[in-house]
Amino acid sequence: MSADSAVQTGRANLDVFSETLLELAKADKNVLAVTSDSRGSAKLANFAKALPEQIVEVGIAEQNLVGVAAGLASAGKIVFAVSPGSFLTARALEQIKNDICYSDRPVKLIAISSGVSYGALGSTHHSLHDLAVMRAIHNCTIIVPADNFETAESVKAAAAMSHPVFIRFGKRAMPDLHKPGARFLVGQALLVRDGCGIAFIATGETVIHALMAAQALEREGITARVLSMHTIKPLDDQAVLQAARDCKAVVTVEEHSCAGGLGEACASVLLQAGISVPFKIVGFPDEETVTGTQLEIMAYYGISPEGLARTAKSMLNRKRS
Repeated sequence: MSADSAVQTGRANLDVFSETLLELAKADKNVLAVTSDSRGSAKLANFAKALPEQIVEVGIAEQNLVGVAAGLASAGKIVFAVSPGSFLTARALEQIKNDICYSDRPVKLIAISSGVSYGALGSTHHSLHDLAVMRAIHNCTIIVPADNFETAESVKAAAAMSHPVFIRFGKRAMPDLHKPGARFLVGQALLVRDGCGIAFIATGETVIHALMAAQALEREGITARVLSMHTIKPLDDQAVLQAARDCKAVVTVEEHSCAGGLGEACASVLLQAGISVPFKIVGFPDEETVTGTQLEIMAYYGISPEGLARTAKSMLNRKRS
């Protein structure tokens, strides 16, 4: 089964985001959505139709988006500021830093169509820097949901938070990764599959690729642990350390630059703990990014079931040698 067919069996996380936000807003008139000409791409058309008094449209003006959201939050509103990730964390970074994070305004920053979700629109629309810049700004939780369950739970958790939070979404439909009864906690990784051969620590829309790689490896007699590291900050240090202790090698997977994201966060945890284990960051290298569909671009850089399986076997062979 290809990654494309697996992904298409589910629903887009953005659909679940908009439905969950609408439920919250119907129950509490203080819940507001603020958008930058992105209600369509953010799937907020139904929200706007149902609750026109609870959505603010600022147009293509991301700096205004963040400033307005910060002002509303300071007045006691529960604000979800929604914009494409590539623009939100570049054009409005100064406002995010000062008006929200350093001023401790509990705005929920929602970055849509992140990573290479915009595919063929090219690198101007790719968001491969956002986790790095947001990790460097103090006082902000960072969440990257992998499936519909993580999405709904993260939106509900964000609404209740009293400090800033950044949630990153892609565009593709995602299959359900977790069993009924799974418990979502901000800052605590979710175990998708257990094993002791290789550990895949993945986030967001890459988790399904790691899971499918694990399934392929099992047919070759290699067991793989798959962790959905939905919270990038605060990171679940204990899950990272345990994976390194239990498994022969660790591979991190992210739809983000190899610099400053999940992989470097995990590497820092392991190095500071004095744990030595074969370790590999799979993400986007420091080069001009190729253009294509999301899956084509990801596969080019080894972020695919086949690519991750090859990486895992290479890591295990290096361990044996």
